[in-house]
Amino acid sequence: MIVQLAGNVKFPLTLDASVWIFDDRKEEFDRAFNRNNEQEDNPEDELEKASNRWNREVYQQKLNPPVNKSINKYERKKILDSTYVMNIKPFLKTAEVNESATAALLETENGEEEISLNALEDGYFLFAVEGKPVKEDGPLHFYFGDGSNKNTPVKGITGIKIK
Repeated sequence: MIVQLAGNVKFPLTLDASVWIFDDRKEEFDRAFNRNNEQEDNPEDELEKASNRWNREVYQQKLNPPVNKSINKYERKKILDSTYVMNIKPFLKTAEVNESATAALLETENGEEEISLNALEDGYFLFAVEGKPVKEDGPLHFYFGDGSNKNTPVKGITGIKIK
């Protein structure tokens, strides 16, 4: 479940996707790819969400990483039944990618897949299916932010190397 983020960065990171289930930055799989449709439908909801995010940030005093402090019974059941993805952008920010970086290599069991750095920043890593870590072709699957490879993700990612 450990994935190394290294290469053209100031601080290489070791990512443990098994603990992301407790991270507030995770998103439900379906919501991550339907976000554009939701924003167009109701702009008032977006304002309310932004207000809630602001209040949470102030309340938690910008704890990094944000972690669920208390989970009620309904949320616990939902966590154990949902499929989740995580955006890599906060981790890239922490690793401080060098300005000369232009691409990323996703190291898999079947070789390497090169993608642009922007595609990596906008993309998502699937790490939990029905509340359980990805075992088959895991530990991570990569999806582009626009969902263009929703049916054919990059599977079996064991490392991320910034070029």
